[in-house]
Amino acid sequence: MELFSNLALGFQTAMSLQNLLYAFGGAVLGTLIGVLPGLGPLATIAMLLPSVYALDATPALIMLAGIYYGAQYGGSTTAILINVPGESSSVVTAIDGYAMARQGRAGPALAAAGLGSFFAGCVGTIIIAAFAPPLTELAFKFGPAEYFSLMVMGLIGAVVLASGSVIKAIGMIVLGLLLGQINTDVISGVPRFSFGVHELTDGIGFVAIAMGIFGFSEIISNLSRPEESRQVFTKDVKGRWPTAEDFRQAWPAAVRGTAMGSVLGVLPGGGALLASFAAYTMEKKLAGPNGTFGEGDIRGVAGPESANNAGAQTSFIPMLTLGIPSNAVMALMIGAMTIKGIQPGPQVMTSNPQLFWGLIASMWIGNLMLVILNLPMIGIWIKLLTVPYRFMFPAILGFCCIGLYTLNNSNLDVYMGVICGLAGYVFNKLKCECAPLLLGFILGPMMEENLRRTLLLSDGQWGTFLERPLAASLLAASLLLTVMVALPAVRRRREEAFVED
Repeated sequence: MELFSNLALGFQTAMSLQNLLYAFGGAVLGTLIGVLPGLGPLATIAMLLPSVYALDATPALIMLAGIYYGAQYGGSTTAILINVPGESSSVVTAIDGYAMARQGRAGPALAAAGLGSFFAGCVGTIIIAAFAPPLTELAFKFGPAEYFSLMVMGLIGAVVLASGSVIKAIGMIVLGLLLGQINTDVISGVPRFSFGVHELTDGIGFVAIAMGIFGFSEIISNLSRPEESRQVFTKDVKGRWPTAEDFRQAWPAAVRGTAMGSVLGVLPGGGALLASFAAYTMEKKLAGPNGTFGEGDIRGVAGPESANNAGAQTSFIPMLTLGIPSNAVMALMIGAMTIKGIQPGPQVMTSNPQLFWGLIASMWIGNLMLVILNLPMIGIWIKLLTVPYRFMFPAILGFCCIGLYTLNNSNLDVYMGVICGLAGYVFNKLKCECAPLLLGFILGPMMEENLRRTLLLSDGQWGTFLERPLAASLLAASLLLTVMVALPAVRRRREEAFVED
């Protein structure tokens, strides 16, 4: 009964006229910007993050949540229409979605993505409402030792579950950890690796790295191709709604993808990304020789998109209950909460129940708004993307530069974004995943802080990690993951799982 009363409080908060307007505005803005090639939920929220200064905490976070959903859907739209994923988890959606678009079936592909996302979002919201309170009780048992152990497991899990080379994933995480050390020491207050540059004493801006690696590098990559290969899709659409056969094939894939994404989304280190890859692999294996994956199979759109959105919803669980970002977007959400003076963690539920449950209720409302907004506008998105790329990429660059500059009113953030864009282009050429780098950059300073706190509290005794049951269990799980990935048979199967036939 307590759950229903909490949900009633959440819907009462989310259904106020002000919060509804901000949810609607966030969904519209997120979709409009997320549909542009090279921009996804990460860059979209980063650019609009300064707007939260002028809002109260609840409408601000509801608006950012709407932006998150809208930009995610926009990412799948660009992946389907022009084979440019707006986010990393839309990569597998592009495989069959773009093939369907080339066949003139962009409408059914976009509809399958939208309906699958709505179903997965609803299920993910129910899971958050049901399991967030028990996880909050567990969160009270977490101290510095447990937080450090959890972050170690998250980094090792990201290596094990990365879709590329293990060695490259380790290298990217280490690079992210090193970049995270450019800041001021949390204990002594001494600047580290700033090389005399005053702006670097607060560290490299996370938004600059993320926008450069994902936004600028995608533009550079597109411009490096011949003009005919980067031209936006302009083919006429043959029907804008899935057929009965499409529905018959898509709904089981959406259910399976939702289940997988709901579980994997809780994992630190990009669970939504892993979920989309795993869902596509599962659907391909279940279809067997009868499948047309890679040639325009609607199951290759419905499954990964449902897994992606379910994982995105459940990724709020560690952020809300533990104060730990499970991915880069959650890190920005934590930043937004900090801007409004709210400390992310288990105390949010008790100290700000209207914010906590209002945000959860707004997730369902935001997903409903996305379906209402986007399904009738499929034709408009296709027309929008007929703009020649030579006109589109300067606008994208302009949005990115404005967003970077307004964060700190500093040119250094813009320069850093350009440098990271060039680095991201090199990483793409070397086939190095950039998501592990961001994860290392986010978790690195937090790991160091909790490690040093643990050692200070225990007078430098490393054995305290083994004396605390929860910390010891997390470290044991990390060791098990390390042993598993080192086994030849597991390594071969892992490589085969992410290789397309």
